[in-house]
Amino acid sequence: MMGLRLTGRAGGVLLFNTSVLALVACGGSGSIGGHEWQAAHDTIGDTVVVRTVSGSVWRDTAELVAEVTIGEFEGPDEYMFGRVRSLAVAPDGSIYVFDSHANALRKYAPDGTYIATFGREGGGPGEYERPDGGLAVLPDGRVLLRDPANNRINVYSGEGEHLDSWRIRGGFFTSRRLYNDVSGNSYTMVILDPTADLDEWRYGLLMFDPNGLPADTLPAPAWDFTPSELVSTSGEGDNQSVSVENVPFTPTVTWTYSPLGYMLGGTSASYAIELFMAPGRVLRIERANWEPVRILPAERAEQERIITAHMRQVDPGWRWNSDPIPATKPPYKGIDVGERGRIWVWLHTEARKIETEEAEEVRPGEVPPQTWLEPVVFDVFDPDGRYLGNVRAPEGFSRYPIQVIRGDTVWAVVRGEFDVPSVVRFRLDHGSKDDT
Repeated sequence: MMGLRLTGRAGGVLLFNTSVLALVACGGSGSIGGHEWQAAHDTIGDTVVVRTVSGSVWRDTAELVAEVTIGEFEGPDEYMFGRVRSLAVAPDGSIYVFDSHANALRKYAPDGTYIATFGREGGGPGEYERPDGGLAVLPDGRVLLRDPANNRINVYSGEGEHLDSWRIRGGFFTSRRLYNDVSGNSYTMVILDPTADLDEWRYGLLMFDPNGLPADTLPAPAWDFTPSELVSTSGEGDNQSVSVENVPFTPTVTWTYSPLGYMLGGTSASYAIELFMAPGRVLRIERANWEPVRILPAERAEQERIITAHMRQVDPGWRWNSDPIPATKPPYKGIDVGERGRIWVWLHTEARKIETEEAEEVRPGEVPPQTWLEPVVFDVFDPDGRYLGNVRAPEGFSRYPIQVIRGDTVWAVVRGEFDVPSVVRFRLDHGSKDDT
């Protein structure tokens, strides 16, 4: 087992269900036809391991079926998106979209009908300057919009009335969402040691209670792990410029927060995800039947060209100075959690070359476009480690902003013809009536 340090946690502990784990051991839980989910479990110190050996609860690969689409290539401004920066959904199904191109927070009915725009650009009460990826809806319907440029989180009613402002440290912009838990607490990403050097920053989450009062600060999980990084530098002292990037397709650390009240994450060196449910209680989810995905020669060459172009923008004479790109990809590259605790693991997949018009020659100093892209595919697990199955997203499905997941309903941004974004509500079709 990899070395780890157990982090703090707050609210909503999900206790281990020993009866479920007993069923896991015999492989008799959640079977459909001839596709039984077979798993084993083990205990290593404070960690319970649930390891999928074969099969899944869902019969075949599940599909996302579009039910509602918001967005047009031409039409009224409120239906034409430029860049969707953040996305959130209220308990009643109302959809909130922040479009950074229009610098507008808009509300839509569950059927996609435009309702209202909240606030406006500025620094006054309820106004916003440069919101980042932080947008959320509390269980009582209040809407939170993080605006680091104004050093605050704006709080609105579901009708758009400005109710409050919660103070945060300004100047730190992140694509991380605002996390909520089932108790109505909210969590925003912070730098725990902002006076440290950039490469020594440690991150965590600042908790606000339902009244907006700052409470605990939770450090992000940490593993005994050193990523493979490429570095480019130029200049000295105050005039020094530094660029650092991971070697493509090498393992990385990823973590997130569950609405059930705990941190979870892992290093993608192996197919393993750890849920830090409470001090002294860790659930480790594994897949023994995972097969590594190969890196195609053309895909590798393109990544080398892109990285080299990036690094030579800092140091024109830069040469590769770390590990080579490996032969196969890590098992996953991201982890998300649905509002009911389901874990969605964003998998590495075999890339496909996208069809493009004849590209212009890339001039010296320019970064070449990426033409080898991986289809978006997820593995989905229950928070007790039960492997539900595989989900293949449709073409154009965007991972940013992070999708909103509520049981078998998913809201996400999809990029269509001419790269025009739309917001789509999907139904997860997996052939099972289990939608917890």
